[in-house]
Amino acid sequence: MKAMEQEHRGKTVLITGASNGFGMEFARLFAEDGFNLVLVARSTERLRELGYQLQDEHQLEHVCIITSDLSKPEAPQEVYDKVKQSGIKVDVLVNNAGAGVYGEFAETDLEHELGIMQLNMNTTVHLTKLFLQDMKQRNEGKILNLASVASFMPSPLMTIYAATKAFILSFSEGLANELKETNITVTALCPGASNTMFFLRAGAAHTRVANGPLSEPEDVALDGYEAMMNGETRIISGLMNKVQVEASNFMPDMAAAANMRNMMEEEDSYKE
Repeated sequence: MKAMEQEHRGKTVLITGASNGFGMEFARLFAEDGFNLVLVARSTERLRELGYQLQDEHQLEHVCIITSDLSKPEAPQEVYDKVKQSGIKVDVLVNNAGAGVYGEFAETDLEHELGIMQLNMNTTVHLTKLFLQDMKQRNEGKILNLASVASFMPSPLMTIYAATKAFILSFSEGLANELKETNITVTALCPGASNTMFFLRAGAAHTRVANGPLSEPEDVALDGYEAMMNGETRIISGLMNKVQVEASNFMPDMAAAANMRNMMEEEDSYKE
């Protein structure tokens, strides 16, 4: 048994949005290091397939599958109650679930966007509140929140998504400061465009950014995992994303927005 696996054997991580993309890669990383898993997403079958495969491969003590639509306001409390009823102590919380929608704000569907805001912001805050209270009683725990490179700059045509991720970054860094005298850490992971289902589901698969260089989800997850384990407050995944964020610090806000607008335009118009 690896030293890291032995160290974490018996501890439990809860991962939202665990059925694909970053969430699936997080589950693999935690399982490799001996963590028991609580996997949360809408797809029961995908969660079961992943969870039980990882349980067999790494001889995990338990894997808990929770099917939940986290865009519903009542979902975080329901997830927390199921965990408590199962007698599970969550040592690490990974708030990974998130979504976006492509298009001009005046034309997009309000109800859909309110659901995205609920998922990206409110659910993260709600789950963090519930599980952090337990962590504070033990004075031990780790929280990883999925922010984005879009946290640092306005993103026309994905306005709501970028705004929610700016909230997550600010929330995470403020909370990390509040907890600096404890044994609890909060880390914000900021990836750029990645090879996941995100752009397809957001209706943005035709854009320049979605058809340009993409980070692989396993690389992003590893960056976030290592930063969280090291107690870092923020990690921007990928060299070019670090460069992009650094460059945006020297741009006027409207110039940064224009740059992002250019990236979010249709790929066909770019080729012309």
